[in-house]
Amino acid sequence: MPFSNILVFILKIYGAKIGKDVRIKPFIHIKYPWKLSIGDHSWIGACQIENLDSVTIGSNVCISQNVMLLTGNHNYKEALFDLITKPIILEDGVWICANAIVCPGVTAYSQAVLCAGSVTSSDLKASYVYRGNPAMALRKRA
Repeated sequence: MPFSNILVFILKIYGAKIGKDVRIKPFIHIKYPWKLSIGDHSWIGACQIENLDSVTIGSNVCISQNVMLLTGNHNYKEALFDLITKPIILEDGVWICANAIVCPGVTAYSQAVLCAGSVTSSDLKASYVYRGNPAMALRKRA
């Protein structure tokens, strides 16, 4: 990916903390680079990171195409529709598959997998595979 190093360089200029040997695909959308941290050897596809709050991505993480990481939402129970933000943490070895959505406040623990097209607003246990909307644990990861 010839443009990956350029994207990493630009993100670092804008305050992102990025480890070594990170690959970032073109057409990625990152709202606030200074609220983004990525560990070593991670791969980030053309996805959308709406990081109104911090997004921490560990090492050896794969975020596939068209994933949405959403750290903000509105409180529909309040008359003013107040903005609520919560961080997202993806620990080492996590795989977020294509077209999946990770909602505010989610932690995906080490080696968790969120299958294609799935949506989670709850934490993902370590080494489990999740699928569906809402995402439910399928099985332990081999």
